[in-house]
Amino acid sequence: MKASTREIGALRSNFLKLSLCGLLAGTLLVWAGPPGAQTAAAPQTGAGPRQNQLTVERIYSPPSLSGRPLRDTMWSPDGKLLSYLDDNAGKPEIWAVEVTTGQRRVLVDAQHLRDVLLPPASRGQQTGLGRSTPPRYLWAPGGQALLFISAKELFWYDLKMGSAKKLFGAGKGKRSSDEAADIDDAKISPDGRWVSFLRDHDLWLANADGGEPRQLTRGGSEELRNGELDWVYPEELDLGTAYWWAPDSSKLALLRLDERAVHKYPLVDALPYTAELTEERFPEAGSPNPVARIGVVDVGGGDVRWMDTGSDPTVLLARVAWLPDSRRLAIERLNRVQNHLELLFADANSGKCETVLTERDRYWVNLPGDGFGPAVSDDLHFFADGKRFLWSSERSGFRHLYLYDLAGRQIAQLTHGDWEVENVVKVDEQTQEIYFISTQKSPIERQLYRVALSGGEPAELTHEHGTHGVSMAPDGKHFLDTYSTAMTPPQQRLYKADGSHLATLEDNKVSELENYDLQPEEFFTVPGADGTPLGAAIIKPAGFDASRKYPVIVYLYGGPHAQVVRDVWAGSTFLWNELMAEKGFVIFMLDNRGTAGRGHKFETPVYHHFGNVELADQLAGVKWLSKQPYVDSTRVGIWGWSFGGYMTCMAMLRGSDFFKAGFAGAPVTDWRRYDTIYTERYMGTPEENPEGYRDSSPVNFASGLQGKLLIAHANGDDNVHFSNSVALEEKFVAAQKYAEFLIYADRGHGISDNAARIHIFNRAAQFFVQNLAK
Repeated sequence: MKASTREIGALRSNFLKLSLCGLLAGTLLVWAGPPGAQTAAAPQTGAGPRQNQLTVERIYSPPSLSGRPLRDTMWSPDGKLLSYLDDNAGKPEIWAVEVTTGQRRVLVDAQHLRDVLLPPASRGQQTGLGRSTPPRYLWAPGGQALLFISAKELFWYDLKMGSAKKLFGAGKGKRSSDEAADIDDAKISPDGRWVSFLRDHDLWLANADGGEPRQLTRGGSEELRNGELDWVYPEELDLGTAYWWAPDSSKLALLRLDERAVHKYPLVDALPYTAELTEERFPEAGSPNPVARIGVVDVGGGDVRWMDTGSDPTVLLARVAWLPDSRRLAIERLNRVQNHLELLFADANSGKCETVLTERDRYWVNLPGDGFGPAVSDDLHFFADGKRFLWSSERSGFRHLYLYDLAGRQIAQLTHGDWEVENVVKVDEQTQEIYFISTQKSPIERQLYRVALSGGEPAELTHEHGTHGVSMAPDGKHFLDTYSTAMTPPQQRLYKADGSHLATLEDNKVSELENYDLQPEEFFTVPGADGTPLGAAIIKPAGFDASRKYPVIVYLYGGPHAQVVRDVWAGSTFLWNELMAEKGFVIFMLDNRGTAGRGHKFETPVYHHFGNVELADQLAGVKWLSKQPYVDSTRVGIWGWSFGGYMTCMAMLRGSDFFKAGFAGAPVTDWRRYDTIYTERYMGTPEENPEGYRDSSPVNFASGLQGKLLIAHANGDDNVHFSNSVALEEKFVAAQKYAEFLIYADRGHGISDNAARIHIFNRAAQFFVQNLAK
């Protein structure tokens, strides 16, 4: 579920993806001080009097108020160019920036690009939420060509000749289904000779020089996926691909997922007169997972050699990487309830595996990565010397970096402290340094650091308060920084590896925002139910008068691997909250125990019981807020999406003394209805923890509804199924309670189209005004 909150603004990190660049204003923030201490600077726009009022229609209509990003940014293999896609008034072109000079030039002009830049490929089993967008082009390893990727065709574009040839698509291949067959997950081999891709649930190979594509694996189907992801692995293990090239380009490793025992869940599109049925393989808590195997296939073809990862069909094979010698594979194996992780080395020829390293936790073992989207962290890195590898672990209570030899013996711990390494950006073997993003400065910020393999204190390379997302050049000499704050839409800057600024590639100044009276988001801490300091934020109404009494809207997520109290641009979520502040509401946010950014120990109080500690902390925040002289504690509302929708339901059903109105988007209402990997990680199975499941599910507390509840859900939601809302409504019928439901046909978990968002958030705004405003 954590990944699925990226759409519709349920999580703040969504908008780093939606708009990658820009600068509106700066904010100085302090994460410290007693409850109520806060320091924040209002946005400095230099504008005159502001007259416009925000509207839902404007927030959810183009052009985006988050600005216009540089799209599809890619480093050239030598690190000397940074390419990107420019729309150029409806005539897209590929441009490149020369990083040493800052000069820009057209790499592929509109005339040539028109024939090769087709609609992008769509991921199989795509939810549209937790998955990364497939790239539309890739650099060839030698830098001499680009591979253009669409849903049905592959083109190899020679940069020197300025010409393209089709590697796959209509007219290529001998099967009559060419016109209809979709392709997915295209990659170029490390030596640049081959292009691999998925088609009809099997791996295929095309020669970069041309010729007929050929099939590498056989027997793939919707139930037996060779090198292809299912629904649950990318959603809950952040796995972005299911096959991997060997460094010497002689073979590929692949993940095979056997879904024959996985339950088929029906999704019905009710709009056609006869209705249409789609079935997805969805493993509900306690039911069978897909059975995973790792195999190796040679470029020349032949049978797949299967690795001996054990006889237990319930294990999760969560990560795969090649060792530099191309003879061995590293495989991370998790038990079903995810409290025992093993690193295996597998012989690619014999399939024999040995356990090199083990991680155990009394609660659960988190996999590395940013928690949203496919894992891109280089924290499992094998050095070219063939003697060492980099590993990350939360065994100290915080994720840190460790150096090991290939026998699994720890050489050194490279980072220390009560802060988290979020992801490894690059391991520079030439300089013997590691670049990583962490929370060392503050749990509400993300900064880039560098640490030497020989040890020592990490050096901070980004300094402005806020959130920095970094892409390092392959040669390690430069990096692209996507920077934002709570009041600042993202902008893109180019830096040298030492942190010295080279150029601002896109300042993304959204001048229209200067016309709105946006109020600063203030950050501070408040004590939780057990006294733990919790991150909180507040947006006060425009024209705030401390002598008045204001109604409150609490915005929350509250679940694992996520934060809403972050110094990062939150796009439409932030703007809708600002709209409600404009209407006279205090907006309050709090990250309860169980959320991200504060270490593993901060997460674990939710173990085997969702909604208890989380709600207790949220209530502690509301109690603190109610003591502020400007708050009317009789008029408090709450809203959230996905896990935040679940928390809203729990608050309205179990905290009705505090909350008078709640808006829940796509909520889980019964944890037996959610998927295995996410739910069992925190809750165990329904069989072993029946009380936890019962006490954590809103359906069992429907009779507690006292205030007003609005629920929005799509019947095509393939993540948190619509049946969750139906089941809660049935409980309301039995209890003779009433809630308002907004139902959206044939849409997914985030209900992402603008028309539906306008409909939802106009009603949500009306709902809070009707029920909380005097």
